[in-house]
Amino acid sequence: MATRRALLICLGLPLFLFPGAQAQNQAPPGCSPDLNPLYYNLCDRSGAWGIILEAVAGAGIVTTFVLTIILVASLPFVQDTKKRSLLGTQVFFLLGTLGLFFLVFACVVKPDFSTCASRRFLFGVLFAICFACLLAHVFALNFLARKNHGPRGWVIFAVALLLTLVEVIINTEWLIITLVRGAGEGGPVGNGSAGWAAASPCAIANMDFVMALIYVMLLLLGAFVGAWPALCGRFKRWRKHGVFVLLTTATSIAIWVVWIVMYTYGNQQHHSPTWDDPTLAIALAANAWAFVLLYVIPEVSQVTKAGPEQSYQGDMYPTRGVGYETILKEQAGQSMFVENKAFSMDEPISAKRPVSPYSGYNGQLLTSVYQPTEMALMHKGPSEGTYDVILPRATANSQVMGSANSTLRAEDMYAAQSHQAATPPKDGKNSQVFRNPYVWD
Repeated sequence: MATRRALLICLGLPLFLFPGAQAQNQAPPGCSPDLNPLYYNLCDRSGAWGIILEAVAGAGIVTTFVLTIILVASLPFVQDTKKRSLLGTQVFFLLGTLGLFFLVFACVVKPDFSTCASRRFLFGVLFAICFACLLAHVFALNFLARKNHGPRGWVIFAVALLLTLVEVIINTEWLIITLVRGAGEGGPVGNGSAGWAAASPCAIANMDFVMALIYVMLLLLGAFVGAWPALCGRFKRWRKHGVFVLLTTATSIAIWVVWIVMYTYGNQQHHSPTWDDPTLAIALAANAWAFVLLYVIPEVSQVTKAGPEQSYQGDMYPTRGVGYETILKEQAGQSMFVENKAFSMDEPISAKRPVSPYSGYNGQLLTSVYQPTEMALMHKGPSEGTYDVILPRATANSQVMGSANSTLRAEDMYAAQSHQAATPPKDGKNSQVFRNPYVWD
């Protein structure tokens, strides 16, 4: 009997030492026989939960990546500086949401050292990123709703980053302490799913996993409570952003209550610990999609809308823009104004325009030399010099000046000369008499 027992142990020892010598598990429908059994849940058609969650997570990854590109590309088109200061925190939130979708695959894949370590560390850190960003956004909204100006963008981002670093320190310390303590004690730690080696990251009870997320729950509760005062601010245009945060946090609280109750109590009561991994995966996918639908998409749709200040300036200056053509139009208008002003300064004044002594100015320049009249000479005073030729002043009885023809006839000139010769001058001054140009001496 002892010999037969020793023989069976010697034959069975290679089966435990060499995994290839073990009996090959039959591949489930939909999976290749050469596939590692660790990834059977990704293709098992008999248990469709893995395939469904894989498709949901893949769609979420694509959607989140596209929204991240849209949010970053809309930065030059954001007119409101208050919304622009929140873009850094919102991009950080999108990165956390993208990590949640990737972590779904770690929960679908069967547990091993790497998947269990990533679950324990990244589950709390990624949720801490999202809830810390929501809390930082609520912190800024409370200032904006009351004073219409909030902290700077780097301050908001620093608040979200510092809140996240607290969870990183907690998870790192918790992971290191549990692994070192478990390896030193050498005793198995109970797990709701299965028994594992003491030094394995999967050797953690469900209740301990939930208790390690208390800080994340406090962040979620703080974002939910802080969103209510933002709805009561004086500036109503920020209330809709508070509503987005409030709906997101309320939905997240409902999801967390359901998965915690199911993970710590429901699965053990129904004696189905194999549903622990689907419970975590469903919670990750559902909460990540709640972030996208209730917070990210509404915020992206509102980021490029102008505030009341920008709308008021647009009403006052409807032709003002940012383009290069608008700048050229403004410069052309300014230069046109200067040119018109200079041209008006160069115009001659009315006092310098030549005016005919006989009639109103008809717009045509005189071709002959201007000769002053007797009234002009009297107003001007005595002449500085004598004139060689002085034209006679036209009288009312003269028909020559009233005629349409401006050329003097010889008979008229002769009559005028005879009349002036017969009348002697009264003042005794020398006077010049016109001579008839048609009569030769």
